[in-house]
Amino acid sequence: MRWEGVFVAGTGVWLGEPELARTAVESGVYNPEQHAADDIISVSVADESMAPPDMAVHAATTALKRSGLDASDVELLIHSSIWFQGVEMWPAASYVAGHALGTGVTAFGLEQECNGGLGALEVAARQVAARPGAGAAMVTTADRFGAPLVQRWSSEPGFVYGDAGTALLLSARGGFARLLSTASGSDNSLEAVVRGPALKPLPSGGPLDLLGRVGHYVRTRGSVREATEKVAAVVNTVVDTALADAGIGRADVARVVTLASGRARLEWQLPQLLGLPVELSTWEFARRAGHLGAGDQIAGFNDLVERGELGGGDRVLFVGGGSGFSCTCAVVEIVDAPQWDSAGTDR
Repeated sequence: MRWEGVFVAGTGVWLGEPELARTAVESGVYNPEQHAADDIISVSVADESMAPPDMAVHAATTALKRSGLDASDVELLIHSSIWFQGVEMWPAASYVAGHALGTGVTAFGLEQECNGGLGALEVAARQVAARPGAGAAMVTTADRFGAPLVQRWSSEPGFVYGDAGTALLLSARGGFARLLSTASGSDNSLEAVVRGPALKPLPSGGPLDLLGRVGHYVRTRGSVREATEKVAAVVNTVVDTALADAGIGRADVARVVTLASGRARLEWQLPQLLGLPVELSTWEFARRAGHLGAGDQIAGFNDLVERGELGGGDRVLFVGGGSGFSCTCAVVEIVDAPQWDSAGTDR
């Protein structure tokens, strides 16, 4: 879908302290061969006292400040995550909205695993476009991955989990970047890849065993190669649609932000799957922050802006993907690159 009059007005990210990959290898929690394939330097790790919704509040506060809008201008907040938010059966989105924007802001949670953040972006764009010249909507994500339920260095080979909160504010009143297009696609047969042997009437209390679930899929349903081919078909279709709606081709993309994986997986995602060089990616940020659940694309884009790596006219391609399988892509064009630093202030 092509968008008119929808802008990115502000972004914000909250990160924990870096935990070095070499320390994880030395302590035995990170396989040395996997480390060599991933080429990860560190991941963001939050203090045990920090709950994910509070990370999102910090990020949203920064995004709002940078946008120049008032909290009262924002009509909708959509919060996404892939893991525990602090309390069972509790609306984390309402907490984030109430603490970052105000008690009257409509808040919803949207979950589609690692594609939740970009899926929320597409939904938020509809809200903003429905009120030309006046609409504004916030997208936030947050996750904290703690042992023993999640082993951040080994739960999913090729991904090392980092803790973060992210936020992106869309506005119809203007912004530093213009949202040109979004597109989504799915292959719902692939939910079986990470489902495991059976649905359960109540949550299990054991450690996350994604490898065991994938192994069950291979033994009973199909091959990893077949699943990968289905994923590739969805992603390429969605990318092509988003680029066509934006009126550009792959050669016109200045930068690309995608899932923050290890280097070996990134080589598959970009050069092999999309035909885009790794040099256009946010790899240097990703290898220091880790995989931030549903927030990789917002965090990577925010880093590009803070580092001053984008200029007027640059087109940035966002590529999402989450178990299920769903994919959402977006194309934004920089109007006027802001001068921000990592503290959330103007340079």
